Amino acid sequence: MRNIYQKEISSFLSSLIAYIIIAVFLVAMGLLVWVFPETNVIDYGYADMGTFFNMAPFVLMFLIPAITMKMLAEETNSGTIEILAVKPVTKLQIVLGKYFAALTLVALAILPTLVYCFSLSELANPVGNIDTAGIAGSYIGLFLLSAVFCALGILTSALTSNQVVAFVIAAFVSFILFTGLNSLAGINVWSSLSLPLSKLSLEYHYNAMSKGLLDSRDILYFLSVIAGFLYFSKLTLTYKK
Repeated sequence: MRNIYQKEISSFLSSLIAYIIIAVFLVAMGLLVWVFPETNVIDYGYADMGTFFNMAPFVLMFLIPAITMKMLAEETNSGTIEILAVKPVTKLQIVLGKYFAALTLVALAILPTLVYCFSLSELANPVGNIDTAGIAGSYIGLFLLSAVFCALGILTSALTSNQVVAFVIAAFVSFILFTGLNSLAGINVWSSLSLPLSKLSLEYHYNAMSKGLLDSRDILYFLSVIAGFLYFSKLTLTYKK
């Protein structure tokens, strides 16, 4: 698994795609948080990172599929997946190596945004008057949400040899799982089923963590979804063999 992980990281860092994805994320979030008049914190008047944590999932649900779409689809399309199959690595190790490589790249994109916390802390009146617990919980939630998107991207890349199809499916399903289910639950036809349906959405658990109270049920939910996607990715590779 380590060799696969290192190979993927080296492949990303030796090409422009990693730097473009990180730059696009940072520029997009920087504009939303500090520049655009409808969303920037300066005009808002409060030392709050709500804009960042509200908009980041929608940016990531498109950028992460762009990272993962080729990981297994390209291997299948080029036939190199067959070479990996005869090497002394399991299907699960292949999946996990590529998954952690994608997650590392996403973490590298999110990490520089910690500067926003320092900037807001300095701008606050008095200095340092920010919701540290809420911000910490939101970052943990954002990382776990990104981990789900990565796992889903790996699964869709395993399901098809077409990178564009993998990207489209991953982005669409990410949107449905994040906000689609929550919006569906809001339709006044479900009666007592509305809350359980809402709790199935990623957005429900992400918002719960952003309050700064880390509930083990929210963390377990994210980990279960991640494990499920990775397990089905492994099954897909096994079936293709």
